[in-house]
Amino acid sequence: MKTLITGGSGILGTELKKFFPNSLFPSHSELDITNHEMVFDYFSKNEFDSIIHTAAMTSIRQCESEKKLSWDTNVVGTKNLVDATTEFRPNSKFIYLSTACVFDGHDGMYKESSIPSPENFYALTKLIGEQQIKNLKNYLIIRTNFVGKQKWMYPKAFTDRFGTYLFAENVASGIKEIFDANIEGTIHIIGDKKLSMYDLAKITTASIQPMTIDEYQGPPLTMDMSLDTERWKKYTLK
Repeated sequence: MKTLITGGSGILGTELKKFFPNSLFPSHSELDITNHEMVFDYFSKNEFDSIIHTAAMTSIRQCESEKKLSWDTNVVGTKNLVDATTEFRPNSKFIYLSTACVFDGHDGMYKESSIPSPENFYALTKLIGEQQIKNLKNYLIIRTNFVGKQKWMYPKAFTDRFGTYLFAENVASGIKEIFDANIEGTIHIIGDKKLSMYDLAKITTASIQPMTIDEYQGPPLTMDMSLDTERWKKYTLK
């Protein structure tokens, strides 16, 4: 069995290569998901049995400042893949990587059955992507919240922004388990502890400094990104 994985050069895509070695990881030049003709051409010329769609524009700031690019990537790109799947592989499993940010973050510990309410444009585009995926016969939407296991990219991290975080390698492992279990619908892949972003950053970066939302200037953020699950197990952040 061969899987097409979009976003193969990203943090999660890199980890997925370890669990799906016999798969296709096209570069952007080989598969620009915003280009409808290129997507259909790729699907018609390559053999694969399932799709894992991780490619996305994920910077909240960039999504706000470059809304057209964000829309083209996260919404149009996803629709192109859905349309090509419907045309060429209507029975193939399609796994879509969504985000905890589809929730407003006012309460936290959101379950698969909780009602999404996006706080910013990035979250809106990902939620629209979820809705598009539901047009397929065989789909799986995965909501999660992860970072790469590497030095924190900023000098500070929020003490008052929370999540049930995992590292990308934990999420990739979870995706493989769920893939093998042949589960459909919506699943949350989450850590077993609710942490502040600062506590998460300290795991890989001892020099990280604390900050609060009062110091932040930018688009609205999902302050409590913590998820719960009614359908799957929880993972240990390690």
